[in-house]
This record gives sequence, structure tokens and C-alpha cells, in this order.
Amino acid sequence: MEGRMPRFAPIFVLLALSGFILLLRNITSLEKLNCQTMSTFYQIQNSIHSAFKLTETLLSVVPNHTYCAHLGQKPTLEEIREESYLLNSISWPGPLVPGLPLRLSSDPAQSYFVIRGPAKWRVGGQLVVDVHILNFMGQPKTHGGDFLVARLHSAELGAGVVGQVHDHRDGNYTVVFPLLWAGVVQVELTMVHPSEAVVVLKRLREQQPDRVYFKSLFRSGFLSETTVCNLCLPHKGQPLCNYTDPQTGEPWYCYKPKMLGCDTRISHSKGGYKKNLLTKYEAQFFQSGINIKVPIHYSGMENVTVLPAEKGKIRMKSSRLSPAGYYYYDTWRPLTGPVMRQFNDSSAITQCLKGKIIYMFGDSTVRQWFEYLNAFVPELKEFNLHSPKNVGPYMSVDSEHEILLTYRCHGPPIRFTSVSSSEMHYVANELDRIQGGSDTVVLVGVWSHFSTFPVEVYIRRLRHIRRAVIRLLNREPSTLVVIRTANLQKLDPESSLFNSDWFSQQQDLVLHTMFRGINVRILNAWEMTLSHHLPHLLHPPPPIVKNMMDLILSYICPVSKKREGSNKRLKKEQ
Repeated sequence: MEGRMPRFAPIFVLLALSGFILLLRNITSLEKLNCQTMSTFYQIQNSIHSAFKLTETLLSVVPNHTYCAHLGQKPTLEEIREESYLLNSISWPGPLVPGLPLRLSSDPAQSYFVIRGPAKWRVGGQLVVDVHILNFMGQPKTHGGDFLVARLHSAELGAGVVGQVHDHRDGNYTVVFPLLWAGVVQVELTMVHPSEAVVVLKRLREQQPDRVYFKSLFRSGFLSETTVCNLCLPHKGQPLCNYTDPQTGEPWYCYKPKMLGCDTRISHSKGGYKKNLLTKYEAQFFQSGINIKVPIHYSGMENVTVLPAEKGKIRMKSSRLSPAGYYYYDTWRPLTGPVMRQFNDSSAITQCLKGKIIYMFGDSTVRQWFEYLNAFVPELKEFNLHSPKNVGPYMSVDSEHEILLTYRCHGPPIRFTSVSSSEMHYVANELDRIQGGSDTVVLVGVWSHFSTFPVEVYIRRLRHIRRAVIRLLNREPSTLVVIRTANLQKLDPESSLFNSDWFSQQQDLVLHTMFRGINVRILNAWEMTLSHHLPHLLHPPPPIVKNMMDLILSYICPVSKKREGSNKRLKKEQ
């Protein structure tokens, strides 16, 4: 390397002189430079710098296995290690032989499950179910990777709980359910996607992160232009406007308008969804009623009877793999945390929120909470901020009881119809503006709009939010922070490619891991939607939203120790 340097010396000198001349020509008007000119200047500057550090540069531009996953601030060694750990923790077993024909892929209609053990059990035990996956020819599968979800329920009791699915990677699975109530219980097992479809979803996530595209409107005087925007954009010979957030380093780019400057952007909106993403072969694995959210049937016993726990027996202890809670008479019962309270009238909610400031940040599933409280509590009066419908920001006030309620959507990527550029705020930056305290409640839900991007993008966003949460709790440890997880939703062949539950499940696992050990409350929307009998929807139906709000209000206004002891005695008697 050292022997070659003299040959390239003239080139290095020329680059340095070019950069210096450009700097002198623009030194007096640097503030007026548009985004593309600044980009050109920094490219030349970086070329000069990299010419003398060729080896270091080559190492830094080695492409990642994902597309545009590592734009933004350079990660620290600790962040790289955390990301590696998280990606390994959600790694998914794929078929040993890629490219299997449909007839050899997983067929939920021919697959079956068998309930182990006797027909009668006791509360506090565990029910184990063996699952056997067959292909369309009725032959046993020899590899794992199918995406299965499971629920144990008693319809007449309005009871339900999720099961833990264990993949043995040989076409067989085991599902474990905790037995939490007495009565006749049934197993409900669903194949969301066969393993062959998961392989396709992985490919789309890594290779087609722009399958949802965005747009921005630029306007100055009588001129207006609309260009495409995203986390990263192929150059195509077009200059880019760089809207990377200076505080968090979160990247965002738009193609520069032909006639206008980058500073004339006035709005952001969802552009649309790309079509023709699948080959004819891949499309076979995304058929409604065939291999998308199809139930797997039982063989042998259809249900079992659970008897009350024996007196003197210790009930099953909670562990990291235990469910967050379960439904009983359609009421959510958390297994850890506060005793669940029922807020069935508006006065009870008003008394609980008296003197409180509630900040809500996130997507439309968080906006549901704002809408629920405004509809249920007449004392809350919404201010007209002239915000677009379903976009926000929103604010409601009950001046008599000193209650302030706000909602703001998270920053890009956000698939709303149209959001003013001035209202595109990152959650981490908003958290840094909150003083906090015992009168402050922060509710955050960021997940759905990240399902089309590599997991690294979601990890980076959560990392910034986590840092801001820690800073907030350091300022005021008594601040209540509740983080909402992803939930299941209705799927068809098209929506599976953008919003599959498989994407959401991966995000759910990442979120739980990243906020473990931090003084926040996790609202497990995944389990609250999976264990309920109502259909899966992107926006959970009202009964589930009510249970979510009752849980949040139970965090805000926990029951007294005396009442808590009374509730525990009632549970033991069931």
C-alpha cells in the first residue's frame, strides 16, 4: 500500500485543491446552500479524508445483509453487540430445501394436534399439546419454521390465555398452556403462515423495504412539486434532500424537487404500496383459506376439564415465559403488576386522572386510547387545533379536575394520509421536552409502520426512545411510562406482504427484550388480542380497548394494599 501512494499523489492533491476552491467560493453564502449543494461539498470533503484512510473506508462501507438498515449515526460497539444479540434471538428456522413446490409445503387442513395426558386436570398445572404438520400430499413435514399461534379458552366463561409454541425444527411442535381457571377448556391452534411463506416475508423485509413508499409536497409561491421520500432512496442520478434528525440521527430523505429548494417541504404522506412483489411461485403460499390464518384441527380429545386447585397446593409461579395475563369473564387479569380495576363509569376515570397530564405518542393504535377517553368521559373537552382527522396532534382538557390529555403521532415512517412537516416529531425528542413527575403519564406505541423495514431500523428507533425514557426517569423517577406492544390483525394475500403478524411478532420480541430491566410498564397488546375471542384487527375492537384502558388506569391508580389482599382471597376461592 505504501509503495503505491506516490502514484496517486497528484490525484490526492487535485481533490484537496478542488475542495479548497469550492469552500472559498461558497464561504460567504454557506447558509443559503440548498441540501444538494451541501451534500456535494461533504462528498468532496469525505473523498479527501478517505483518500488517506483507504483501509478504514473500505471497512466502513461493507454492505450489511439488509438494505439501508444502518443509515444514520454510526453505532457504537455496544450497540452493535446488542443488535447482534437481538437479531440472533429472533432468528427463524427456514426449510432445509428452499424452493419446495406447493404440494410439499405445510397444509394446515391436513395437519393436526393431540392433547397429551388425561381428560381432567387441576388449576395450576400445564396442558401440553403436540402438533404435527403435514404437507398437501398428507406426508409429515421434516423441517420447522411454520408460524403458529395458540389459544386456550372457555367460551362460556369468556376466558382465554395464549400458549407458548416450541418449534422442534422437524415438522413437530409442542404448545404449553398454563391452567389458570376451572372449567372445560378448548385448544385453538392457527397456522398464520407456512414456513415457505415466512421465507418470502424475510426476503421482502430485507430486499424490499421501500414496498410502502412516501411522498412530500413542496411549495413556494405558485410553484408546487411532489417527490418520493423514504428512509433511503436509490440515487438514480437525482439529488436528495436530507432530513436526518439532528438529535437522534434518524435518517429520512426525499428526492429534491426540480424547481424548488429542500426547505420548501410542507407535508408528508403515504404514497402507496408497491405491486407485483411476488413471483408466481411465491404467491402460492399466500392464499386466503388455504395457508393464511387457517385453523389446525385436533385428533383425539377435543377438550379437557380443569378442576379447582387442591387445597394447600402452591399455584404456578410466574416466569419470563409465562403469559402476561388472561381473560376471565371477558376481563383481563394480569399475572404480574397491579390488581386489575374496572372503570365502568366516567366519574371513576375522572377521579383517577384528576391532576394528571397524559402524553400519548405513537400510531393509530395509541390514538384509539385518546378517542376512547374522549368518548367515554364527557368532562374532557377537545380543543380544536385544526388538525387533520385521524392525524392530530390532539389535545383535550378538563379544567375543573385539572386533566390534560394529548396525542401526537410518531415521526417518519408514518403511513398517514397527510401530515404537516412541522408536525413530524420523533418520540424521543418529545420525551426530552417532558419534565415528568408523579402527575405525569406517558403512553407510547410504535410498531405497525415499521413492519416493512429491516428489524435493525426498528431496533434503532426503540433505542432512541429507550434512551429518552431513561433520561426522563432520571429527571423524575415517579413518572409513569407505559409501552404498548404490537397486536395481531386481519390478513389476506396483499396485507400479509406489508403487515403480516410475523413482522409484528418479531417486533414484539425485540421490544420486550430492549425494555427489560427498565422501570416501565409493558402493555402486552399481542397477548390481549390473541387470547380474546374477538377477530384480530389492526385496531382492536372496543372491548379489548376498554381492557387496555382499564389496565393503564390500574397502573395510574392502583388499589390499596388492604383491597389488594381482599382481591387475592377472592381469586383463591375461584
